[in-house]
Amino acid sequence: MKHIIILGDGMADHPVERLGGKTPLQHANTPYMDLLAKNGRCGRLITVPEGFPPGSEVANTAIMGYDLDKVYEGRGPLEAASIGYEMRPDDMAIRCNIICLKDGNIKNHHGGHLTTADADTLIQYLDQHLGNERVRFITGIQYRHLLVIRGGNKHITCSPPHDHPDEPWQPLLVKADDDPTNDPNRLTPQQTADLINDLIIKSQQLLADHPINLARRAEGRDEANSIWPWSPGYRPKMQTIAELFPQVKSGSVISAVDLIKGIGHYAGLRIVEVEGATGLYDTNYEGKAQAAIEALRNEDFVFLHLEASDEAGHDGNLELKVRTIEYLDHRIVEPIYKEVSTWQEPVCIAVLPDHPTPVEIRTHVNEPVPFIIWHRDIQPDGVTQYDEVSAVQGHYGLLHLSQFIHALMAE
Repeated sequence: MKHIIILGDGMADHPVERLGGKTPLQHANTPYMDLLAKNGRCGRLITVPEGFPPGSEVANTAIMGYDLDKVYEGRGPLEAASIGYEMRPDDMAIRCNIICLKDGNIKNHHGGHLTTADADTLIQYLDQHLGNERVRFITGIQYRHLLVIRGGNKHITCSPPHDHPDEPWQPLLVKADDDPTNDPNRLTPQQTADLINDLIIKSQQLLADHPINLARRAEGRDEANSIWPWSPGYRPKMQTIAELFPQVKSGSVISAVDLIKGIGHYAGLRIVEVEGATGLYDTNYEGKAQAAIEALRNEDFVFLHLEASDEAGHDGNLELKVRTIEYLDHRIVEPIYKEVSTWQEPVCIAVLPDHPTPVEIRTHVNEPVPFIIWHRDIQPDGVTQYDEVSAVQGHYGLLHLSQFIHALMAE
């Protein structure tokens, strides 16, 4: 049996008064996810281990079956892998957002939905003026980039910018932690924190009058006027999916998000690039669905990731979040289900988010998420629709971390 995980990032939510007390998943028109729920089995999953932040890098790694205590190194190394930067043993890689500051606050974590082309110009500009033998800025996608510090120390506390919308930025600057290793070949945590904070301040000075921001300012658009590094780490040590699950001889990951591609890289999955994939509501849904179908023809496992619902949640955009859920249903789940249900070799489909991103909180929360597992021979459990409430009655109950993928692979 082949397996595909369709993951709607941040799709789960809380009841919303504007929706009559329903969650966006309950309110949205999702006939094909409901069909899979009715003919499959449901449950809920705790995706974030105790003591870890409820970020996508943590939750997606756990969903793929990895022990975070053994492999977690933050977002930076994952994004380094996804953009083809092979980390040296003494490197510290850290995710580097380009964000929008206004009136002393973090207005948003994405620099006004910066395009990759404009971001590349800004990142190259910063690397030209701030880069050196120790510091390097590397372009990623849209607002998501990479800062590599040779000899940097990962024992620092950084604040994810999407967790602090409309909050003052200065109290959120990087702080040093204790380093249990006292590695003499690395900077101290305090030296690393001071270096990053200095780069943040200097980036604001450099970006303020860059032509891209002058144009955005004149047009009344949000400016991309500061870097914001967070989630540092060293090169991780991970087994491949094939080593974890011998029935998986080959597999692919399909995503517009660097960190998901990075997890896939270390998991030994083929990274599939889809033209027009953006990580937003305007992504190429049809292209991603077709890429998943083509991958399943020749491979055993596909991890298909859609970012749009998470971005809508961070923006607090309820209408858009509902729309992205409906897009996932009829532009991703429907064509994949209709295609693979005709194949001679059975395909097992799982659908779930990695974490909730409630629109009224605008940040990730560590709460169980609903999931579906369906294949044509599975015995249904009586759940008739897919949402946070209905899944409570599902066959699988409440699973923890890697229990999900073990349940999936057992089908």
